[in-house]
Amino acid sequence: METKASSSVKRFSYHLGWDQLTRSDADDIIAFWQREKALPEGDDGRARVSQVVFFARDSEGEIAAVSTAVPKLPPRLGQPVLYYRTYVAPAWRRTRLVYNLLRRSVNLLEQDAARHDYPCIGILIELENERFGQMGRMPIWPKRAQFVYVGLSPRGLECRVYWFRKARLKPAPALARPQNAVSS
Repeated sequence: METKASSSVKRFSYHLGWDQLTRSDADDIIAFWQREKALPEGDDGRARVSQVVFFARDSEGEIAAVSTAVPKLPPRLGQPVLYYRTYVAPAWRRTRLVYNLLRRSVNLLEQDAARHDYPCIGILIELENERFGQMGRMPIWPKRAQFVYVGLSPRGLECRVYWFRKARLKPAPALARPQNAVSS
């Protein structure tokens, strides 16, 4: 499925990932990540390409940005969430592309979670881009995607979660109690 960009971002077209991703699109995305050195050392992108939620192409047809999501159970949250990442080519970082990709991804991920009885109850992001930290200094971001500040990651990066509106908390795992605990 391809969706055309709104008038404010005419230079981009947005495309679904997951099962809509063609072999050619997957190859283009992997080449984009490799060219931009966006993958960790030793990661060739083949496993990560299956996590693509959306990607954007510029008016020349080149990959401009890619968003991915993978289920995680962060110990600090104790709830299953989708760990969301976006990589935007340097030429497009001062545009609204990252926001538009995030908005589309959040909508799709929430709809998909609802269809599958919420295996994950929200979306977790780590803010690596300093511009987000400078611009969004509110505990809850306003507008449609209301990401809530939840602390710092082990890497010292600001973390935010968007909780799916109709999701419910999963039962907490049994807490380990010391064997010699004395009750009072």
